[in-house]
Order: sequence, then structure tokens, then C-alpha cells
Amino acid sequence: MTEPNRQIKDSIFTFMFKQPEYTKALYLQLHPEDTDVKEEDFKLVTLENVMVIGQYNDLGIQVRDKLIFLVEAQSTFSENIPLRMLMYLASTYKEYVTEHKLSLYREKPVSIPKPELYVVYTGDKQDVPDTLKLSDLYGGDGSAEITVKVLVDDGSGDILDQYIEFSKIFDKQAKTYGHNKRALDEAIKISTERGVLKSFLESRQKEVVDIMTTLFNQQQVLDIELYNIAQECREEGKQEGIQEGVEKTQTALIKQMLKHFSLEDIARFTNIPLDEVKRMAEE
Repeated sequence: MTEPNRQIKDSIFTFMFKQPEYTKALYLQLHPEDTDVKEEDFKLVTLENVMVIGQYNDLGIQVRDKLIFLVEAQSTFSENIPLRMLMYLASTYKEYVTEHKLSLYREKPVSIPKPELYVVYTGDKQDVPDTLKLSDLYGGDGSAEITVKVLVDDGSGDILDQYIEFSKIFDKQAKTYGHNKRALDEAIKISTERGVLKSFLESRQKEVVDIMTTLFNQQQVLDIELYNIAQECREEGKQEGIQEGVEKTQTALIKQMLKHFSLEDIARFTNIPLDEVKRMAEE
């Protein structure tokens, strides 16, 4: 089977906060005390294809040589974010060390930017924690820790709040019209009327529409590919004998799909809980 194209274009979040004025606005929301910061103080360090399966991180910003902050935007809450962030951070530091020709084997300590890790949650789950920790995944004390701060709508009306509000407006329209241009047009119309990302949406509407149209098309291709893989695996399961049951067919499906897609994609398409998908993948 031909490998599907897994290159994922910019999301609205990534596109928006790559713009210097919005990068600065995001940073100042997180660090309002740094009033002297300038647009030229920011450098994009967003990674691509860090993981074999899955999307590259949404946004990486280096501020001067003092700070690296990595930000993910998620509509589905995942407690696995700290592990993903650890992988992103390690790769970001590797690029920093190479770029600055830092020797890690000399006696003198090197100087690296301080990390700050965030996830912007745009979904409807109410009881999300303020932070996520890597140690929560290995269930106890260990030699490594990663802490990710969870950012939600706090009612301030700042740039992140507006992005979260836009995401919720779009999700509501998508439930009404489906993931298509009409849902996007309605979301843009409602958002601008409410003053949500008004300046951004009015000045960048064509780019926003192009980005979302590309993502819609990619999702259609992905769904078709997933459907065909599922059909092939079901046929293989039938040939193995009814006595093996549905469980073996599902496990075969999961293992085949893991060659191409993430655990989250598989759970969404098959309607099998994510924890169950993980269990089958490990068998």
C-alpha cells in the first residue's frame, strides 16, 4: 500500500502566532512584565516531523537567548502532552546546541535558554488541571520531570482567549454544517461581529480560508485511507476464522493502522476508546 502523505499544513493557531505582532501579543500575555521586548527579539523554532507518527509541534519561539517556549493548541484534552513536549524540547535544544556550536563535553557549563511549555485547550471539558507533569505518566518519583501549563479561556479577552473563543465558535458551526467552507464562513462572520480576532480575520481572511480548506481536504483523504485500511483488516480477520472473535480483528486493524496513523486518529475513526487502542497496540 502506498504511504499516505502525512505532511500537515499550518493550522490557524500556527499561522496566526507566526505573525510577529501576534507572537509579541502572545508572549506579553504570558510575560506582561517584559515591556521592553521587541518583535525582532523573537525567533521561530517550530519543529517539523519530530515524531515518526503524528504532527509536528504547533509553535516554538525563542526569545532573545534567554527563553524558549513551546505551545500546543488542543481541542481534545490529552494527558500525554508532557511526553510529547519532552520530545519537542529535546529536539529544539539539539538544534540550538548545533547552531551555537556548544560543546557538551567540556568542563565549563554551557548556557541555554530556559524552557516554558504550554498547552492551549480549546475544548469543552471543564475539569482540566492547571498543569500536566511527565511524572504522572510513569507514576512516581524519577530522574526527569516536565511541567506543562494548561491555558484556558480566563475571560480576560486577551489574544489567547480570543483564539479559544474563535475555536469554539467554529466547532459549533462545524456541528451544524459539517467541516466545510460554510461552517468556516459562518464562524468568521460570527467572530468578527463579536469582535473576536476581528483584525486578524478581516486582514487575513483569504489565508484563513485557504488553510482550513487544505485541512478539510486532508481530513477527507485521511478518512478515505483509514476506511480502506479498516476494510482490508476486517477481511483479513474474517479469513483467520470466526472463533478468534472481534477482538483479534480489532487488534489486527490497530496494528496495521499504526504503520500510517497516530493513536488519536485511530481512536477517532474506529470509535474505540484511546486507552483500549493503546492496549491493543502493545499486544
